[in-house]
Amino acid sequence: MPTAKTIPRAASAHLLRDTDLSPEEHDELIRLAVDVKASPGSYRTALDGKAGAMLFEKPSLRTRVTFDLALRQLGADSVYQDHRGDRIGEREPARDMARNLDRWFQVIVARTYSQSTLDELARWSSAPVINALSGGYHPCQAMADYLTFYERFGGFKGKKLAYIGDGNNVAHSLLLTGAALGVDLAIGGPEGYQPDAEIVSVTKKLAEASGSNIEITSDPAQAVAGASAVYTDVWTSMGWEEETQRRHIAFQSFQVDDALMAKAGPEAIFMHCLPALRGQEVTDAVIESPQSAVFDQAENRLHAQKALLLMLMSGS
Repeated sequence: MPTAKTIPRAASAHLLRDTDLSPEEHDELIRLAVDVKASPGSYRTALDGKAGAMLFEKPSLRTRVTFDLALRQLGADSVYQDHRGDRIGEREPARDMARNLDRWFQVIVARTYSQSTLDELARWSSAPVINALSGGYHPCQAMADYLTFYERFGGFKGKKLAYIGDGNNVAHSLLLTGAALGVDLAIGGPEGYQPDAEIVSVTKKLAEASGSNIEITSDPAQAVAGASAVYTDVWTSMGWEEETQRRHIAFQSFQVDDALMAKAGPEAIFMHCLPALRGQEVTDAVIESPQSAVFDQAENRLHAQKALLLMLMSGS
């Protein structure tokens, strides 16, 4: 079994935003995830005697199941707390919850509506807090996505990922993590629904350092031109349901179909974080095509999150 010395340690105590990992740490995480996936038995006791708490305000299939499995397959225990009824901090202050949980657990995995909830937990917790999705970011999804990208293309430099649709938490994390790794990125979405300007600004600074190119456009065909991966997500994220009808109208010309995929590079794969609304943001033909990598992405949530847990918890 690899010793703690062979597992890279993250400098940050928590993962609340993608930028909590340095570009070098993003690269180390991908490489560690590749090894964890290839040799899972080598890490099966790496977190023996430790435990993780999972606090979820939103429904989840992939995130909940893969974090639970990741902890258990690394030798740790896992306890799930359902906060879909009473949100974190309502029954008792988040700072009190954090200071209870860190007496029992060595990591807190939280899926929240508000980024400030995660920040408050991290402020008061001596155990690492991991963002398992918030309104602003979805870093664990991006890690699995770029692991999938790496497996398909063998690297990041000179490769382009095009994201079509809503500039939401998934888009934010794809931008920040992708720019850190050196991926060329294009976002194609309607005016008024493009990524947060501050996140785009941070992304461009990361891109300057890594040598990648960033493009924000309202033309989906322009965005996908020459892309190695075409990515989309639902038009209405959790928490924005009251905008469903308005968004359905705004995004009509941003569906990923065969015609749009044909404008991407000849090697292009299709990506989606799931769940997908087939017939809206993507056609059934595309998601079921040989180009589709969506279930590889889902599988890689397990391996990428194992790598993250190892980097945050090993040696603690």
